[in-house]
Amino acid sequence: MLSGNEDVDFVLVEIGGTVGDIEGLPFFEAIRQLGNELPRGASVFIHLTLMPYIPSAGELKTKPTQHSVKELRSIGIQPDILLCRSDRDIPVGERKKIALFCNVRPEAVIQALDVASIYDVPLAYHREGLDREVLAAFGITGAPKPDLVRWETISRGIAQPEGEVTIAIVGKYTGLKDAYKSLNEALVHGGIANRVKVNLEWIESEIFEREDPAPYLEGLNGILVPGGFGERGSEGKVLAAKFARERGVPYFGICFGMQMACLEAARNLANIHDASSTEFGETNQPVVAMMTEWMRGNELEERRQGGELGGTMRLGAYAAELQPGSHIAKVYGSTTISERHRHRYEVNMRYREALERAGLRFAGLSPDGLLPETVEYPDHPWFIGVQYHPELKSRPFDPHPLFASFIAAAVEQSRLV
Repeated sequence: MLSGNEDVDFVLVEIGGTVGDIEGLPFFEAIRQLGNELPRGASVFIHLTLMPYIPSAGELKTKPTQHSVKELRSIGIQPDILLCRSDRDIPVGERKKIALFCNVRPEAVIQALDVASIYDVPLAYHREGLDREVLAAFGITGAPKPDLVRWETISRGIAQPEGEVTIAIVGKYTGLKDAYKSLNEALVHGGIANRVKVNLEWIESEIFEREDPAPYLEGLNGILVPGGFGERGSEGKVLAAKFARERGVPYFGICFGMQMACLEAARNLANIHDASSTEFGETNQPVVAMMTEWMRGNELEERRQGGELGGTMRLGAYAAELQPGSHIAKVYGSTTISERHRHRYEVNMRYREALERAGLRFAGLSPDGLLPETVEYPDHPWFIGVQYHPELKSRPFDPHPLFASFIAAAVEQSRLV
């Protein structure tokens, strides 16, 4: 709830789930009270419903929408606008029927048709008049025509790309694509920046622990190893990093993906053959470990006093300093960055010298120089690992520079294949 002192022009609240679910009841009650407390016309309720098509009957069914609105009204909320999801046009007669039985104006029954890309949705809603109905519900008149040129450009770029690349995502949650939703969209943004379609090849990392990675990775234009937790599938990710390093394929390691690239370098380049992570159990060569396991007492105390150490997890935005002239500094166009973190384990700085002698450059460090943030191979076409999650800051109008650069490198790779 707002206290009443905030200087806020507009608040958009989304409540997921299904009306009637016990988990959502407190949230529905909160918005009911808010709508009651605000002046008339200062709040608008938009209800999203499903209109299924029954092939055997050859018709769209309005009953689910009617029943959902009935449930919503029973808890004190009358929707002002209905968004009706459908895979086909909703006839005018069906819209009028919904309006009659749901107590909304016919113009406020908006069809939300399936589209080819999520980035087509703003254009589709504008064509159906959703913006017009929202303004009407708020009593706003004389609003300027919306500028949708950027959305039209993105939509056209996705529908009519100038080329395409295929990126392998080597992870261990590939059976649940939503686990990598932010990552997926950031790669799309990278494609938008380069005017290409990005095809994703989802590969379960455990496969590489049983089979040769080459048949799965040959011919692909880039390899991305995302974040994750636990030992399962880790060796497959190490092998993916090895393949990318040896074959000159663009490699992007994010969080856990950077750590596995460091293990690969330690084992195969620095001759630390039993290099491992304490996340996987006891090891004599903790190339990856919790910072409390390898930092000295004064270093830990310095970070505690600076408020940069809560338990053993780094969560949220942290600054990093990039080496001038490094590949990643050129990508960012800056030597000072701030990115979002979510991890407990770090690459052990005690191994920095050995890894750099082997060719892996620590190109980015925390401002105090105690924690590694990025690694890269200077002589590789594109091999970058980052300890943070850049996908969380990528936007369709402002693709993250790392994803834009990674896809650009994949485009170059596609010309060599």
